[in-house]
Amino acid sequence: MKKKELYGYGIGIVAAELVGLLAQLFSGAGSAFYETLQQPPLSPPGWVFPVVWTLLYAMMGAASYQIWSSEADGRRGALVLYAAQLAVNFLWTIVFFRFRLIGPAVAVLALLCVLVALTALRFWKIRPSAGLLLVPYLIWILFALYLNVGVWILNT
Repeated sequence: MKKKELYGYGIGIVAAELVGLLAQLFSGAGSAFYETLQQPPLSPPGWVFPVVWTLLYAMMGAASYQIWSSEADGRRGALVLYAAQLAVNFLWTIVFFRFRLIGPAVAVLALLCVLVALTALRFWKIRPSAGLLLVPYLIWILFALYLNVGVWILNT
């Protein structure tokens, strides 16, 4: 791998990780709130979330660099879609943890699932490896949607 590619991957990964870090900072004391909620079956322990999100943000950043560095006609639209899903991802964290709006957070997360699926498909068309890098993210947020719905049902 060339030095330029390493820098490109690094920038993509750091940018995605920063979105997660900023969301965490703006969410307030989210983990304390989350621990007070009744959880649905299959809820992982709290330490799992930061580990998984760190890996997923790194994979998102790597995928975004693969698209950014391509010369495909649809890359701009794919990157706009990528940015939109990152914004919605950020928004969900704020809605759920900062404002503690569990029901509206379900709607935001459902939108996120759609946006990530569309982004993965667009990325796949440009560079299949980039689309594949988003599959674990899509699976995780579908699981998060299950958890969010479960928390909403159990705590209202």
